Amino acid sequence: MSDILNKILAAKADEVAAAKKHRSLQSLRDEVENDKDLRANLRGFEASLRHKIAAGQAGVIAEVKKASPSKGVLRPDFRPAEIAASYANAGAACLSVLTDVHFFQGANEYLQQARAACDIPVLRKDFMVDMYQIYEARAMGADCILLIVAALDHGLMAEMEACAHELGMDVLIESHDGAELAAALKLKSRLIGINNRNLRTFDVSLDTTIGLLPTIPHERMVITESGIMAPQDVARMREHNVHAFLVGEAFMRAPDPGAELRKLFD
Repeated sequence: MSDILNKILAAKADEVAAAKKHRSLQSLRDEVENDKDLRANLRGFEASLRHKIAAGQAGVIAEVKKASPSKGVLRPDFRPAEIAASYANAGAACLSVLTDVHFFQGANEYLQQARAACDIPVLRKDFMVDMYQIYEARAMGADCILLIVAALDHGLMAEMEACAHELGMDVLIESHDGAELAAALKLKSRLIGINNRNLRTFDVSLDTTIGLLPTIPHERMVITESGIMAPQDVARMREHNVHAFLVGEAFMRAPDPGAELRKLFD
């Protein structure tokens, strides 16, 4: 596990502890489980990806991200609602919205603003370390959560997955190498994210996704993450029957994120 990931997880544990003092898990759980409108308002994340792919298109999860620890501020003029609408108009299947405050300059409000500006499903992109965050994600309107194998032991990961599914959310399981992928495949979620960024060196190689494909059952959907910067990258992945993509940086640096999405995937 990289030093930066360790720092993020430690900060996240402190953040969750502070949130629990402000509002109890039971109070949050009661709100989520008893709000019929919240459940009725769910959007199918996996279903949206599969619909795009079945139509012969790429299933694009377009990211709404202001900054990152390695690259700093990506988009100083950051307007989540405008970005989300631009992505939706350009044909994105889903959104991914960063809600981590300390390392990515995200906010829960950014997810709510982005989701209200379009009709496509939204992933809460954050570092999940506690069951509290699952209920928190649904309360803010998330349709899907991210679980990072490198950040969790298997028991907690399985418990969080089950909770998310009970609440009607989809789950994207992210791995970085073969050992993590093996752990991901022990879970039920069909969305398998392969992050092409090495957690220790931060180098990016699309060979990471391609090299792991033979071990992934056909019923799982592979989502390649990081390093998709040019149409050639998309073409290479699609030649290997990978049709779902999570892309952020390439879009966030562009004047018009939606136009950049069209340019990358048309």
